[in-house]
Amino acid sequence: MVGVVTGSNSLITVPVMFQMGIDPRVAVATNMFGLVFMSIGGTIPFIRQKKIDYRKVSPFIILTLVSSAIGALLVGLISGPGIKLIVSVAMISVALFTLLRRNKGGSREHKPVAYAVLITYVLVFLLGIYGGLFSGGYTTILTAVCVGIYGMQYAEAIASTKLINVFSSSIATAIFMWQGLVDYKLGAIIGLTMFIGAYVGAHYATKINDVWLRRIFLTAVILLAIKTLYDFI
Repeated sequence: MVGVVTGSNSLITVPVMFQMGIDPRVAVATNMFGLVFMSIGGTIPFIRQKKIDYRKVSPFIILTLVSSAIGALLVGLISGPGIKLIVSVAMISVALFTLLRRNKGGSREHKPVAYAVLITYVLVFLLGIYGGLFSGGYTTILTAVCVGIYGMQYAEAIASTKLINVFSSSIATAIFMWQGLVDYKLGAIIGLTMFIGAYVGAHYATKINDVWLRRIFLTAVILLAIKTLYDFI
């Protein structure tokens, strides 16, 4: 419910699966399977509320499909301990990002200049690789890019990143299924739970103004950062 606004669900779910003794690559793949349903559940209310500008988001989706496929293919080439190391580094990096980032934009939408559009496209592609590889904090950082560089309002950025993540998680999941890494029984449970939680969370997010969305976003990422640092220590 909270993650549909803030992202970063995988910073909790994947490490929990590690602690339950699940193979690291299977944990990443199965979590990605669940994220497909969470992304769909989180996107539906935003579509109904017409919060998404498809003209803006279409280039992001194309870039994401290519880059997330690359990221997912990398998972099959990395060892279990290597995946754990990547997840640990990602958790700390996202925590530091959310703690140190200055908030720019979000109160009023502005038309991005040419260089801002180019930078956004490059970052969307690079983040897509990370999104297909692990996804922990992917939509959190992507939301920040859409607001701080591209000039979206928080409500539009949150809605747009949910739709983008549908494509990122779907292409990555397809590759994981092809590689035989998905635990379908666990994935079905996670997928159903994430879908319901995301649908409810997105339903209420569409009724909250940008000021409160920003407060929820910042509060959640700070709490995630504290948890991440605590787990690391």
